[in-house]
Amino acid sequence: MDPREDIIEERLKNIRRIIAVSGGKGGIGKSLISSTLALKLSETGFKVGLLDLDFTSPSTHIILGVDKTYPEEKNGIIPPKIRGIEYMSLVFYTEDKPSPLRGFDISNALIELLAITIWDQLDFLVIDMPPGIGDMMLDIIRLMKKCEFLLVTTPSKVTMETVEKLMSVLKENKVPTLGLIENMKMDNSPKFQLKKYGVPILGEIMFDRSVEDSIGEPEKLLKTNFSKSLGNILNQIAQSP
Repeated sequence: MDPREDIIEERLKNIRRIIAVSGGKGGIGKSLISSTLALKLSETGFKVGLLDLDFTSPSTHIILGVDKTYPEEKNGIIPPKIRGIEYMSLVFYTEDKPSPLRGFDISNALIELLAITIWDQLDFLVIDMPPGIGDMMLDIIRLMKKCEFLLVTTPSKVTMETVEKLMSVLKENKVPTLGLIENMKMDNSPKFQLKKYGVPILGEIMFDRSVEDSIGEPEKLLKTNFSKSLGNILNQIAQSP
């Protein structure tokens, strides 16, 4: 057994809840929902951390406008605070360059990042998950035992099919699932029907053209209709056990 895994348990012990935002595919708004959720929780008064684990294409730093801010090294790595949120991402070490990792290297990088990051006492740690159902997700389930999943889909048959497969994997592994958010909804979008997994639909977020103009400006992002819709869903997430 990797001795770093014992350290991970110690690093996470002061975090009350860990929420992994996932959906199985890229381009469905996971990073935007993760970032905005962290901002809204912090705005509500919770102590919040945001961990970007999308090693292939991290983007939460772009959404939050993180620039010239770096972790502090002190018996590990202390995440910097971005608008009151403790923030950690592999991008601090890759400098926005591609980081093509395979198999064992992905697990090794994940374990190392979790082992060296020293979180403060937090109410919520929000995780921006990578797309896909693979090693990274299974490692997170194994290493972060308190993890709850928040699922995201768009009104697309392809995306809906993928998220149902993700639900199946989570159910098989007995992982708590908070519910599903339908993102980028249009007036004529098809209705998403859950088949057999007992996962509640938490709400719909209509497509908001103003979001693109708010990227990199958290204050502006919080004023969008997208943020307001997510705020309505937030109460269900915050009140879950």
